[in-house]
Amino acid sequence: MTTQRADSDVENGAGLKFLVFASSLGTMIEWYDFFLYGSLAVFFSELFYPKDNPVAALLISVATFATGFAVRPLGAVLFGHLGDRIGRKTTFLITLLLMGGATALIGILPTYASVGLLAPVLLVVLRLIQGLALGGEYGGAATYVAEHAPDGRRGGWTSAIQTMASMGFFVSLAVVLSCRFLLGDAIFASWGWRIPFLLSAVLVMLSLGARLRLAESPIFLQLKAEDRVSKSPVRESFADPRNRRLMLAVLFGVASGQAVTFYTANFYALYFLQSILKVDFLTSNLVMVLGVLIGMPLFVLFGIWSDKIGRKPLIIAGMAAAVVLLVPIFMVMQSAVGPQGINIWLLAACVFVLVAIAAAVYGPYAAYLVEVFPPQIRYTSLSIPYHIGNGIFGGFLPLIGLSLVAATGNPLAGLIYPIAVCVINVIIGSLYLPETLHTPIDGRTSVEDLADESLPFAAALPPKSAA
Repeated sequence: MTTQRADSDVENGAGLKFLVFASSLGTMIEWYDFFLYGSLAVFFSELFYPKDNPVAALLISVATFATGFAVRPLGAVLFGHLGDRIGRKTTFLITLLLMGGATALIGILPTYASVGLLAPVLLVVLRLIQGLALGGEYGGAATYVAEHAPDGRRGGWTSAIQTMASMGFFVSLAVVLSCRFLLGDAIFASWGWRIPFLLSAVLVMLSLGARLRLAESPIFLQLKAEDRVSKSPVRESFADPRNRRLMLAVLFGVASGQAVTFYTANFYALYFLQSILKVDFLTSNLVMVLGVLIGMPLFVLFGIWSDKIGRKPLIIAGMAAAVVLLVPIFMVMQSAVGPQGINIWLLAACVFVLVAIAAAVYGPYAAYLVEVFPPQIRYTSLSIPYHIGNGIFGGFLPLIGLSLVAATGNPLAGLIYPIAVCVINVIIGSLYLPETLHTPIDGRTSVEDLADESLPFAAALPPKSAA
């Protein structure tokens, strides 16, 4: 049935490839918007905060970065409700406009030198809007693409969304580096830093045009036709004890582990280079660009591979690899920076390995989340653990990691946090999460049906008597 829907979509002119492109392009732009601040957090500590205490300014700047993550669970609830009530397409059009507007406004913000404490206050407000919008984006894109993708190829098609998350990070770094290189340090510090943020408005208009051409998800249309659309997705997601346990199992068995592996590769590695190893801005960003660019195809490869061997083995293996390899990788990064110079290629290779670990977890991730929840509450139920994982466990990783380093004086102390999270996820994921590869996503599953022990995800949960 799913294959027929995909074929019909192609015949209607949208085409599955265009559908995935339009959905993923919007996701890339939203992550580009969100990552811009992350790639400039060290730089922003000088623009928007007092300069009398550089260490405190850096930590506050990183904390501001984290505020956008802190509200993502709220965005997941708000936009998850809308996605399950009014449709996938309409909801992720709203999130795209909110994210793009907030990012463009950051590009015209006054700095601390101009308006004092009002500058960081306005910055935090816009970061909160970004976080709310991002809280609705991933669930919408993942659900929309998965509900169009053919059975047996869902992992490969949805992995494009994960790739675009890294692409957003890569593009943000590339744009910042280009502006810094072309304008020079003085002009970039004066006003050139605004250009990457203002560019977002152009990118959003391009993506909006593509997304407007998309039709609504066929599964959501089927739910509407059969009068099975949830009247209260948030309440239904939490009301049934088995669905609550399922969301908890996903949060602590895969979502938080995915978050810390992804943000260790993309953000903590950057802060480690800049703040701990004292690698200069241009070199550190060049290292990240090289490592992330080379590693991006792995998200698709792992997604395709998950269509053959399953989602769970790859996800668990990626988190286990993080437990074993994070400390050695960062030790190698330390060795690559010394009095004799900086080994850019060795550092880039380390970033590549970090991205490979993240890709093993993240590549099959969208397909897994969509397959494990029923269609009536899918947008809401998958968005909540995803954004708690990324918003809280992932978003605060740089702040927690740098704080541990500052408190202990050990440059590797910040890795305690992601390793501990991955250990928990490997244990819970192995014991309580099922394989979902052959789970149909367009069935008549309802919240009440979650008590049916024959469902594919029933093994993920304790017995009903444990409720």
